[in-house]
Amino acid sequence: IGCNAVSWAPAVVPGSLIDQPSGQKPNYIKKFASGGCDNLIKLWKEEEDGQWKEEQKLEAHSDWVRDVAWAPSIGLPTSTIASCSQDGRVFIWTCDDASGNAWSPKLLHKFNDVVWHVSWSITANILAVSGGDNKVTLWKESVDGQWVCISDVNKGQGSVSTSVTEGQQNEQ
Repeated sequence: IGCNAVSWAPAVVPGSLIDQPSGQKPNYIKKFASGGCDNLIKLWKEEEDGQWKEEQKLEAHSDWVRDVAWAPSIGLPTSTIASCSQDGRVFIWTCDDASGNAWSPKLLHKFNDVVWHVSWSITANILAVSGGDNKVTLWKESVDGQWVCISDVNKGQGSVSTSVTEGQQNEQ
């Protein structure tokens, strides 16, 4: 059908820098996620012969996937992907499995309009989301595992509203 978005995975297997024997090179991989008009996120991996193989399909969206973003996670034991869709939903996908096969989606938020773009901060602790409502919202995972909107910017108004609670100020 059609591919709307691609995002490279971090270059090393999750947790490989932590478990790496001294003096041994990390296990480098080539993987990416794609999102498309079939409402799916597809995970791709380069085989030893240089061919790309679809490894897995992630299903949660009910309309075109508009963007995918693989979080920078070098050294962390978990892989994380954000996806957004024409259906107005943003999902956070996590995989704690070393084989990379057990992905679980968590609904970040259901917006009232199409969501066009998702982008992780360089440290992967904040997710920026933009959509058809002409806003950019910033999301952060709280200590209890819930994702909370910490800021939003209205296009053309130049205004930023921040909704940081006293407890969250210490986390930032």
